[in-house]
Amino acid sequence: MTKPFLPDLLHAAVSAVGGTERPGQVAMAEAVAAAIDDSSHRLIQAGTGTGKSLGYLVPALAHGERVVVATATLALQRQLVERDLPRTVEALHPQLRRRPQFAMLKGRSNYLCLHRLHEGAPQDEEEGLFDQFEAATPTSKLGKDLLRLRDWADETETGDRDDLTPGVSDKAWAQISVSSRECLSATKCAYGAECFAEAARERAKLADVVVTNHALLAIDAIEGAPVLPQHEVLIVDEAHELVSRVTGVATGELTPGQVNRAVKRAAKLVDEKTADSFQTASESFERVMELALPGRLEEVPEDLGYALMALRDAARSVISAIGSTRDKSVHDEDAVRKQALAAVESVHSVAERISNGSEYDVVWYERHDRFGASLRVAPLSVSGLLREKLFEDRSVVLTSATLKLGGDFNGVAASLGLSPEGVEGEDVPLWKGLDVGSPFDYPKQGILYVAKHLATPGREGTRGDMIDELAELIEAAGGRTLGLFSSMRGAKAAAEELRGRIDNPILLQGEETLGELIKAFAADAKTCLFGTLSLWQGVDVPGPSCQLVIMDRIPFPRPDDPLMSARQKSVEEHGGNGFMAVAATHAALLMAQGAGRLVRATGDRGVVAVLDPRLATARYGSFLRATLPDFWYTTDRNQVRRSLAAIDASAQADGK
Repeated sequence: MTKPFLPDLLHAAVSAVGGTERPGQVAMAEAVAAAIDDSSHRLIQAGTGTGKSLGYLVPALAHGERVVVATATLALQRQLVERDLPRTVEALHPQLRRRPQFAMLKGRSNYLCLHRLHEGAPQDEEEGLFDQFEAATPTSKLGKDLLRLRDWADETETGDRDDLTPGVSDKAWAQISVSSRECLSATKCAYGAECFAEAARERAKLADVVVTNHALLAIDAIEGAPVLPQHEVLIVDEAHELVSRVTGVATGELTPGQVNRAVKRAAKLVDEKTADSFQTASESFERVMELALPGRLEEVPEDLGYALMALRDAARSVISAIGSTRDKSVHDEDAVRKQALAAVESVHSVAERISNGSEYDVVWYERHDRFGASLRVAPLSVSGLLREKLFEDRSVVLTSATLKLGGDFNGVAASLGLSPEGVEGEDVPLWKGLDVGSPFDYPKQGILYVAKHLATPGREGTRGDMIDELAELIEAAGGRTLGLFSSMRGAKAAAEELRGRIDNPILLQGEETLGELIKAFAADAKTCLFGTLSLWQGVDVPGPSCQLVIMDRIPFPRPDDPLMSARQKSVEEHGGNGFMAVAATHAALLMAQGAGRLVRATGDRGVVAVLDPRLATARYGSFLRATLPDFWYTTDRNQVRRSLAAIDASAQADGK
């Protein structure tokens, strides 16, 4: 049988979802098909509006071998499984003569655990288990959440937390879910045959397309035990997020509270001497942590080193003791034992990792106002891990609206463990980059305005001139403003100041759920929305409600960020430019994502205003500007006010 013609397949799929075929989408589909056919790797930048989901799904489905699609956000996972894949499969069926199967797969803790639900969760202070539904008062928020979860358990087909609407608190969900370490395993669990997580894994084994998230992809790569089914093609969407997600999975943490919980969970399962030794080590660690000051530990202090070694050795003894004793007096002993082991093993692995010390790890203290001090350890770089684990034995396509930083792909490629494009060598995966552009006419649809006349932002203190500029821009735009701030403190200060100065309503991140804030922002053109990191990447409001996107400053990482500063220093020690490789690259990625909030549809018009003169005056400014959409560029404050007023007048004339 002749192979279906790719453009015909793409046309059928685009028609099925009610979309418009775009040249960039066709170029992307052809590049993905070529990568799959010759088992090579591609980095593909596809701007907003390209239709990149179909750009990779169509060639992947046409290929016929199993494909894993890993993405960063829940929204895109749901869009793929609930909208794009069902329609695409049906649209391609007449030509493919088959209906590829697809499934969603997440980490175990995302699924309701029937054992936890019916048997209860092991309690730290008391022997055995407790009934969490009885313990929580029915009138409390927790009690209501738990009762709703119990009802939901009888009707859900997936047990997937994200299928529960509205959602519940993390505290409530923790009562009826388990981590992979806590799981009894399907063969030992009384509810194994009905397990939602196991059912999801079985569906994934039978599927042609498995949709997962970056975190599970990282776990699959790091922990050695395969979580994902065997596959020939890996597509990483929102690939600009991958390094930070993998770093998060590879980061370990120890807190006095966490260690204390592990001690309590193990106490009933081991002899008194072993339990006392673990308790003593826990108390020593807590005393050291009471004096901890935030910041990087280039060398582990002697007192912390002794405390960690004692913790490591005591935890190892507990693990051995739990494994060799049985106590039938403990109700549902297997569950109690498994949870205790999970808690102790977590303590042991982090204590051992920091005790052993590695030039490839960064160790630091953090201090939180509410939770106290924590000790953290993260890899200096995940590039070697990604090169070794990601690109072997499969074709990999990485795509995002933001992969070219400063005008080329090499910065992102380096973070993934890849050499510059076209460079060959032993154990160096070859790759090609492709920018398929965007359907939007950025120079005609948007203006990039840099407030060159403002003072350079300092580390501390309010910026009176910036607030004045912000107020004038918002008034010129008639509201319609998304304010992206580099810190929550900056967002709050600006909101408080402007609420007393301008008539436009100002919504502030944290005062309501993000979904409700975005809905309110989109519903009223006069309204402004201020916030920090999640708004830089998580807002999709096409139309006249968002015609001014403001960035208060270039979002460099904080100079005292232990991991970022360690990475910067490492680049410099190896002869590179640490500032450009780490700080400027971090800022470029965020700014490109932030600027991408402005133009979400072909009819959108507006201004991205950066209230930081360094974008116009500093040597690195051109690198950052080259990463942003190709808007018309100006530093003329009067021109930009006239433009905003004209855009506002046009929207009002249209009744918007």
